[in-house]
Amino acid sequence: MADSAAPNFATDVRQITKDEVYDAVPPTDFSKMLEIDRHLNRSSAFDKIISATHDHFWDPLDAKYIDFDGEPWDLDTQDIQPDDMVPALLTDYVSEHFEKHPEQRIRFKNEIARWSMSAILHGEQGALNLSASLCHVLRDPGAQEYAANQCREEGRHVTAFAKYIKARWGSPLPCGPTLATLLQEIVHAPEVYKKIIGMQMLVEGLAMGAFATIYQRWNDPLAKRLTQLVMTDEAFHHKFGKIWADRTIPKLSPEEHNIVEDWAAHCFQTLLFNLVAPHQMKEIYVRFGLDPDLVMEGFQKVATDEARREQMKESTNIFRVLVKTLWNAGIITDRTKSFYATYVNFEEFKSEGDEMVGDAIAEDGIKYLQTINFGIDGDALKNVKSSAVAAE
Repeated sequence: MADSAAPNFATDVRQITKDEVYDAVPPTDFSKMLEIDRHLNRSSAFDKIISATHDHFWDPLDAKYIDFDGEPWDLDTQDIQPDDMVPALLTDYVSEHFEKHPEQRIRFKNEIARWSMSAILHGEQGALNLSASLCHVLRDPGAQEYAANQCREEGRHVTAFAKYIKARWGSPLPCGPTLATLLQEIVHAPEVYKKIIGMQMLVEGLAMGAFATIYQRWNDPLAKRLTQLVMTDEAFHHKFGKIWADRTIPKLSPEEHNIVEDWAAHCFQTLLFNLVAPHQMKEIYVRFGLDPDLVMEGFQKVATDEARREQMKESTNIFRVLVKTLWNAGIITDRTKSFYATYVNFEEFKSEGDEMVGDAIAEDGIKYLQTINFGIDGDALKNVKSSAVAAE
């Protein structure tokens, strides 16, 4: 097993490895993948989530799973999302503007929805590339197989969100600068812990919160179906990160824990303060006759710590989901807890347990897929399995 205190790939790369299933090799040294012993010591840690793949198979190119042409939508007259999901409308400047131009209000809200879905598409592309990069460095065949499995699933997410955006708007919007920078930082990171915390725990956690919110609150039935299907996959991707945390965090030295905790805090703060800020979508405001600087000025007045804390009381709030993910993983300690406590009540997490937002939605989605794929009743199958276990 790799020594956590020693560099792995090069002198400036430190792999914090506490379990040999996460041992990594240089991505440019394929000879390491030809070593015989790695095939004789395949970990079974990921077998359960690998074998569950068939339960949640779906194809975005097959209309029996989702029909992107079967749900037409009028972007000028039909709201895709409610007003309170558009932060800019909370500002006096933007709300007063659309009081003068009410005919543009719905179109504006739907453009913000387009920006949100485009951001998700870019995030899925990041997850696809990151999963592929793990295939090049993870030495354990079991871990490598799961990374390849996730890569396949992220590929269908990219296809699905691209088809949804094309069906509604024709084309996606460019990735916001903050998300683009963070995704590149995570994907190109040579350290496995940075990849897993950044993508498998935080970005995937953020996605689960966003998908749950869209499923529960958006008006577009096509978006609801799409996000539920994607959640049937994402719930397992998130578990991959949890397995890493369970096998790594308790074994870290104080110094190593500080490194991991600081990286997580860096990613979280980057997303919290910038992800939905007006400067990330200037082009939209300009198109609707709004001054981005004035929008930002108004946004800063309403996006206070108190407002964020109130919003993060909602179980599906994406940033609340991220904090809960880090807390449940044991990453947050007293060093950084006070920062997060500005926005969430940690006592509430204790009463909520380990269940993550969206798990129930994903479970219902898997039952739906089992009916399509196998013609079976998911609840009935679970009862049969439970009876078999009880009889043993």
